[in-house]
Amino acid sequence: MKKQYSFWSLLVFISVLMFSNVSAQTNYFTSFDDVDITYSDEGFGKPILLIHGFINSRTSWDKTQLKSDLLKKGYRVIVPDLRGNGDSDKPQAEKSYANDAEVKDLKLLMSHLNSKEFYAIGYSRGSIVLAKLLTKEPRIKKAVLGGMGINFTDPNWDRRIMFMDAFNGVVTEETKGAVAYAKSIGADLRSLHLQQKYQPVTSIEELRAVKTKVLVIAGDEDLENGNPELLHKTFNKSKFVVVPGNHNGTYKTEAFSKAILSFL
Repeated sequence: MKKQYSFWSLLVFISVLMFSNVSAQTNYFTSFDDVDITYSDEGFGKPILLIHGFINSRTSWDKTQLKSDLLKKGYRVIVPDLRGNGDSDKPQAEKSYANDAEVKDLKLLMSHLNSKEFYAIGYSRGSIVLAKLLTKEPRIKKAVLGGMGINFTDPNWDRRIMFMDAFNGVVTEETKGAVAYAKSIGADLRSLHLQQKYQPVTSIEELRAVKTKVLVIAGDEDLENGNPELLHKTFNKSKFVVVPGNHNGTYKTEAFSKAILSFL
């Protein structure tokens, strides 16, 4: 007996195929200075931009509870490799990182994807980039700054300078592990040096002017980058959450995901 398929059955079948293709696809776009930026684009619904941390790439989000939960909840999850990382271009010139080049990349990426409004989540250095993006991007409706305290607002932050020097050959006891790890994964040391040298600095005054609703979330063992509660207090519309975890593990946890989903 020949099977009959309804319109809705076919629609479901087509949707499954679409989701399969989206999840497997790697995408590229060319930014303002001809640097190619790689990104993944999965799911459908409200777009959420995930921004990775230092010595990392978009794949750091792949096996996290957060990304899995966002896709299950019906969000569209967009994850770029910031310039100098992952499969994006790794320019060697200083001008390629100056004047908030990474922030410009993200603005152009979301315009490339025709996003009229979106959510954004950063972790560690990704939160530093996102903080500057918040001062320049009115399309962000809610933002999450994870794994970050107040110290990045200081243009002479000693930790930034320490890692800038480390990836330029001046390695200390505190930085030798990061340099060794970067070498072990084949990261571009020159690019990492320049990412620290030209890391976005957002003043407390700029943060106070942000109108977007912000969640500041940190692990209870994570104070390497300054006090996250003080960062929370700089925003007009902000929520502060502490969850169990250290700097390298918090963003992978169920508690981290639950707090963000509740905020969204």
